[in-house]
Amino acid sequence: MVSDKNNVKMLLQRAVLVLERIEDRFSTAIPEPDWSAPAYLWRRQGQTGYLQAVDNPHVVNLDDLHAIDEQKLLLERNTRQFIQGLPANNALLWGSRGTGKSSLVKALLGEFRDQGLRLVEVDRQDLHQLPDIVRQLQTRQEHYVIFTDDLSFESDDASYKHLKALLDGSVAAPPENILIYATSNRRHLIPEYMQENLEARPVNCEIHHSETVEEKISLSERFGLWLSFYPFDQNTYLAITEHWLLHYGLKLTGEAWEEALRYALARGSRSGRVANQFARDWAGRQRLR
Repeated sequence: MVSDKNNVKMLLQRAVLVLERIEDRFSTAIPEPDWSAPAYLWRRQGQTGYLQAVDNPHVVNLDDLHAIDEQKLLLERNTRQFIQGLPANNALLWGSRGTGKSSLVKALLGEFRDQGLRLVEVDRQDLHQLPDIVRQLQTRQEHYVIFTDDLSFESDDASYKHLKALLDGSVAAPPENILIYATSNRRHLIPEYMQENLEARPVNCEIHHSETVEEKISLSERFGLWLSFYPFDQNTYLAITEHWLLHYGLKLTGEAWEEALRYALARGSRSGRVANQFARDWAGRQRLR
């Protein structure tokens, strides 16, 4: 008797789950994308999602990005190959915060928008829906860069496998009109621990990583283009600060120079982002006077 009640309870629970999934899928119609937009945000909706058009995206000027000339050259060239239908690589931009990784990707939209480049931003927690995103984009004539900012995974997070499959690990060939550009503070995207290095073993005088390390490295290696971003020194920071002050019609005077250094010290970072933030603050204060 108790067993029958338990079985009925389990069946009811499963029925509720099935009804919830059906309701999520059909209660709200999935809107048709506005294919005239230059950029999109992927929005989750139920078990799937939709492309939300961004008619006025945050476009950065390439000339405003300083001290990363080599990175600009390589990513711009890779993107130019892509939009011209030539072989090109998925790209991983990794390194110090505030050094222009995400700004560089945004700048490409302004540079190549008229040539058919489109940007689709996807949050890390929605990467499991990449197959749905690709399904909508792969038949289009435009060229799409799927952009994931601040990408990283915890040790027990298996969602990175969806990204691995799209990069280079599936039976299906990757679409020719889609690339993935990701930014991260971690070179291998997943935490690395000392214990994992201790598990390395010598084989015929060669060092072989543990299976755990190999699994982590295999994700980042699927990006054909690696771009490294390093912290700025004080002179570079001040040069970028001067550029942004000139943008607001001001000069890097002695007072502004000292304030810029204090501003960076308070934030513990001399980055392009901090330089831009200081210039905004300083320009606002001067005009407020």
